[in-house]
Amino acid sequence: MQKEPYYKERLSASKLRRCYEIAPPRIKRYLNAEIRFITSNLRGKGLVLELGCGYGRVMNEVAPHVSWIIGNDISKSSLELARSYMNDCPNSAVALIEASQMAFGSGIFDSVFCVQNGISAFGVDKKRLVAESIRVTKTNGVILFSSYSPKIWDARLEWFRQQSRFGLLGEIDEAQTRDGTIVCTDGFRATTVSDDEFIALFSAWGLNASIIEVDESSIFCRVTKA
Repeated sequence: MQKEPYYKERLSASKLRRCYEIAPPRIKRYLNAEIRFITSNLRGKGLVLELGCGYGRVMNEVAPHVSWIIGNDISKSSLELARSYMNDCPNSAVALIEASQMAFGSGIFDSVFCVQNGISAFGVDKKRLVAESIRVTKTNGVILFSSYSPKIWDARLEWFRQQSRFGLLGEIDEAQTRDGTIVCTDGFRATTVSDDEFIALFSAWGLNASIIEVDESSIFCRVTKA
């Protein structure tokens, strides 16, 4: 049984970075498309927060386009790597904080974003995660979450199989892996969030979510905090 999130210790820092290094071409295209979309939506923003920043892979690309960027993560080792990875970005900082219960004040960020299916991968209550993202965002600020598009299922599954072969994940449970959910025999489970689920999560707070498919790879939920 998986006792704590993979991304806290088991799949963190250099091991997490290795996942992206071994990604096949279709997945690298997907990852780059996400970064381009995020950058185009955040360009010129003031104070920006990334939920689940890992070792700084996305922050490093976004930082040149915003005034200041902060990333939070639950993995101390990933954040230690992020500090060196982000060495050329003086307008950045990282914090060891769990995204669904942040110590930040209310209404301080111009934008909050969470990419690459973090909303599922974090393994926290999605309602609490969304509530916290809304709380720390300024009025008229932009909130962005992404999950996988069903159209990238085959490439995504092969990528996870590859991570398993490299010992970064447990063995894939092929019998349980289907319909957008990847299951490993050691308890790891990767799900996705649908358009309707994104809309419902934000409508519970009276906010309208726009759903945008990017590169037949990602489903992005974009919300302006009214």
